[in-house]
Amino acid sequence: MEKDINTPGILFGGQFLTFRLDQEIYGVPIDSVREVLDIVPVTRVPGTAGFLKGVINLRGAVVPVADVRVKFGMGAAKLTENSCIIVVELEISAEDGKIIVGLLADQVMEVADLSDNDIQPPPEMGTGLSAHLLRGLGKVGDDFFMILNVDEIINDSRLESSLASYPSSAGRDNRQVELVK
Repeated sequence: MEKDINTPGILFGGQFLTFRLDQEIYGVPIDSVREVLDIVPVTRVPGTAGFLKGVINLRGAVVPVADVRVKFGMGAAKLTENSCIIVVELEISAEDGKIIVGLLADQVMEVADLSDNDIQPPPEMGTGLSAHLLRGLGKVGDDFFMILNVDEIINDSRLESSLASYPSSAGRDNRQVELVK
């Protein structure tokens, strides 16, 4: 059986792309990351979820971009020279298949390689985030980062209906992370 960090209730080691939002460090499984982009112009789409910044054109595919800071109640991202868009592939539902979404980040940090013992269950309090948004805590040395449950962060009925109409390049099996900086 293949280990999958996105399986509810199960936490496994592996590689995680870590990034900064404000002063906090977060991580997502590297298997879900398609690439990291410099900031590009984002076209606003009226009537979508409040944390959906808009859409970008990624080699002919329309890709929605989410401001995770807004979803977490941190306020909108202030773009800097370190800001970037982390393009992730998510399975929104078994019927709809996979989608591609860009996540605004203040800065990409590194790829952390964690063993099963380096991952702890998410804390039940003290993070400022709902527990369902976290998959666990990753430990690198003496430092922790929060492993996000990206599927739950993007789980918003208005966003899902918006995403359903976007053409996607998700059918391609391009799992290599490309750092474009």
